[in-house]
Amino acid sequence: MDLEVSPALTIPAAELGWRFSRSSGPGGQHVNTSDSRVELLWNVSDSAVLSEDQRLMLLGRLGPRLIDGVIRVTASEQRSQLRNREVALAKLAHLVSVALAPEGPRRRATKPTRGSKHRHLAAKKQRSATKQQRRRPATE
Repeated sequence: MDLEVSPALTIPAAELGWRFSRSSGPGGQHVNTSDSRVELLWNVSDSAVLSEDQRLMLLGRLGPRLIDGVIRVTASEQRSQLRNREVALAKLAHLVSVALAPEGPRRRATKPTRGSKHRHLAAKKQRSATKQQRRRPATE
């Protein structure tokens, strides 16, 4: 089953690798016998569906998550392997779509207004006065 990340990008099922293992989550006695934990692997470096720009963007933005150019997503939240497969596919699609999304506009640095500075200092004075009133009276 191919993974549609966006209308312009679909990862073929042949490029996705699956591994299954026992999950530590809920499931009672059933969890000891079934491999419900899912690990989904996709090699970003060798993918044929990515343009060179997309590949460079993914490698740059997902760099810390990649191991030898391969991205790994795990899912063990659900009791069934089928449901965990769906969750893993959704996680990978979200991760790739966010990494390929264009950057938003840059934040313009601004200075606080005179009024906001005044309100900030007034709030600090009020807080200080409140704490002063809580102190024990000095006995001399």
